[in-house]
Amino acid sequence: MNSSTQWLTVIGRFIAVLLVQVLIVDRIVLFGFANPMVYCYFILLYPLSGNRLWLILSSFSLGLCVDMFNDTGGAHAAAAVFLAWIRPVLLNFAFGVSYQYNTTKVPNAPIGQQIIFVSSAVLIHHLILFSLEAGSWSYWPLVFKSTFITAALSTLILLSAFQLFSRKTT
Repeated sequence: MNSSTQWLTVIGRFIAVLLVQVLIVDRIVLFGFANPMVYCYFILLYPLSGNRLWLILSSFSLGLCVDMFNDTGGAHAAAAVFLAWIRPVLLNFAFGVSYQYNTTKVPNAPIGQQIIFVSSAVLIHHLILFSLEAGSWSYWPLVFKSTFITAALSTLILLSAFQLFSRKTT
């Protein structure tokens, strides 16, 4: 895939994920508070060879757009930027040497590695997001409850999307 095709794919994924999040998924509320965050899909699937600064800037833009639609005051932007910043650590944790040598593609990786990567990324993202939304640690039971239930739902949706939209090479 050449550079211009790769950037068109990244821009298309950015727009698609934003539209799916704000037009469809934000209207889904389970158990009265669980709202999946599928915009993490963009951050998790950003090309491994891509510029890290562009990942952080585009993650900020994505989070800010979600914040504007949800009126959440920058919580999504902060959580998205942190996830983009810590992504290399999570990739190394989940994929090890194959990440270091840039020989892995997240959707084509073994399901165990995908689960480790996605669940750890989503848990961190959601913990930061709900902590910022709560604004005080006096709400820690609600923060943890929201984090774990919403993270489980988001992880399930993201892993399903990986399986649905990945190009398996056999």
